[in-house]
Amino acid sequence: MNFELTKEQAMIKKMVRDFAEEVIRPRAVEIDTKAEFPSDIFDQMGELGLLGIPFPDEYGGSGGDTVSYALAVEEIGRVCGSTGLSYAAAVSLGASPLYYFGTDEQKETYLKPLASGKALGSFGLTEPNAGSDAGGTKTTAIIDGEDYIINGEKCFITNASFAKIIIVTAVTGKNEQGKSMISSIIVPADTKGVTITSNYDKMGVRGSDTAEIVLENVRVPRTNVLGEEHKGFNQFLYTLDGGRISIAALGLGIAQASLDKALAYAKDRKQFGNSISKFQAIQFKLADMAMEVELARNMVHKAAWLKDQGKPFGKEAAYAKLFASETAFRSANQAIQIHGGYGYMREYEVERYLRDAKLLEIGEGTSEVQRLVIARELGC
Repeated sequence: MNFELTKEQAMIKKMVRDFAEEVIRPRAVEIDTKAEFPSDIFDQMGELGLLGIPFPDEYGGSGGDTVSYALAVEEIGRVCGSTGLSYAAAVSLGASPLYYFGTDEQKETYLKPLASGKALGSFGLTEPNAGSDAGGTKTTAIIDGEDYIINGEKCFITNASFAKIIIVTAVTGKNEQGKSMISSIIVPADTKGVTITSNYDKMGVRGSDTAEIVLENVRVPRTNVLGEEHKGFNQFLYTLDGGRISIAALGLGIAQASLDKALAYAKDRKQFGNSISKFQAIQFKLADMAMEVELARNMVHKAAWLKDQGKPFGKEAAYAKLFASETAFRSANQAIQIHGGYGYMREYEVERYLRDAKLLEIGEGTSEVQRLVIARELGC
């Protein structure tokens, strides 16, 4: 059992870390404070090939693997949760479904621009009345000749305001039992009838675009159905399994940042004539944080490795997403506590880590949903 990164993985990790430190970190506070999506940073990420890490060269990608992609998400998330979230969503949700399920023509037309970093994609799944119950989709797509006419509403959609295409889930019929059959449909964002608004005032990840999408009599060709008709439910379940690895990696990055900040502060801060890192109460907090960060890292890497090997990874992705997201929140909370009153101030950044981390316990399957997934995998 070899826990070492390959030479290629280590190179990607270093490249992304250098970019994150030099380009993203100096802007992280501004991105959060102004709540502005950093389009210019994503342009640079595209030029570096970061948006195509897990996709083959033939589709404009970098030819890397899931482990390399998880390393990239961690390094970006370590300096800026907002940028990390938008990056993870662009790859795992915006582009990956096209790679997993798209026809050759769809990959050529839609995946290539995303994987090569020339455009962003988005994934329109969540609705006002279909959150954890994603199968409760109310958006409809009705056949009209050779087209689909789509009507519905999506909410909390990452990157939608800056996306060129949106993969929309919609009900396209009923089966013999009367249950809704869902299809995934590729919708160019500039299609007539598509309205995208971004008015959410969020607690955290404020520089990541989160939008509402309204679809009113949106007409697209039936050939825009991703892969096959009526396969959307299984498609988005598999997509979310992969996405959970990236959210786990993002949580790992925030947890690592929290540990780094807390340790540095504890060594520097002096009370009662000593560095507070010499006090057992602080040492125990740091020890627990370090242990949980390492456990989260092993979970993330195992889930990513299983996916790369073509083995079942859904349970491990749920393990990783659940543990890493909750570790991120606990670590950020402890970092604030170690900083004392300073931790409550924006200047010291750890309060931002807490605000950013909270989303990870909610998005792409709440902690409760992850526990349900794990319980079902256990045969409950």
